[in-house]
Amino acid sequence: MAPALEADGFFLTVLAEAGSTNAEAAQRARDGAPEGTVVVAESQTAGRGRQGRTWQSPPRAGLTFSVVLRPPAISGWLPLLAGLSVAVALREHAGLEAGVKWPNDVLIPGDRGERKVAGLLAEVPAGGNGAIVIGIGLNVTTRAAELPDERATSLAIEGATTTDRDTLLKAVLRSLARAYASWRAEPEALKPAYRAACVSLGRQVRVELPGGQTYEGLASGIDDAGRIVVAERSFAAGDVIHLR
Repeated sequence: MAPALEADGFFLTVLAEAGSTNAEAAQRARDGAPEGTVVVAESQTAGRGRQGRTWQSPPRAGLTFSVVLRPPAISGWLPLLAGLSVAVALREHAGLEAGVKWPNDVLIPGDRGERKVAGLLAEVPAGGNGAIVIGIGLNVTTRAAELPDERATSLAIEGATTTDRDTLLKAVLRSLARAYASWRAEPEALKPAYRAACVSLGRQVRVELPGGQTYEGLASGIDDAGRIVVAERSFAAGDVIHLR
């Protein structure tokens, strides 16, 4: 990848290595970086996931990047629409039937069940002047032995039509740009598309909350605030486990 380039309104900086692209992008947001700033890392050594998890990405085996957005107001739908954007890009450019698991894992269905190919983490940095940072990690050519567990996969393992990281990065950013512009013009516009792509809906799930509480029941919908509805309760945060 080039050290820095501009494409479709995004301003990219590519780092050979970063602890966390979200942390790098958050600092740029505090320093006044414009909307559309993107930090890409060839290797990430201290990535952050939901509920404080950490992870590493092998050099040049995936796409690890964070995007700075400056919406008129922070919405719980923004990270959901980012996940939808990744799934749409994989359908259109990698030939895979990707879906989203609330809140923002991207899954690939298959004979071995659904496997995670990408994860997202949205953060609102303190002192970022209204910015939201959306981090995306996509397994591209990651080998099975390099994956964190048997529930994960990569585009190469799933037989994607392309594993070119430049192509995929541009495809995801263009998909995100379309979704973000649509949301800004009409906040309700993409909600049906997300609900249609969300493979958690209509299934028995367990919601694991920070602090150890769990709830089980039918995932019946995504409410107007972007929360998942399980057993008639709405949850704004937590890990969703699909039950067999």
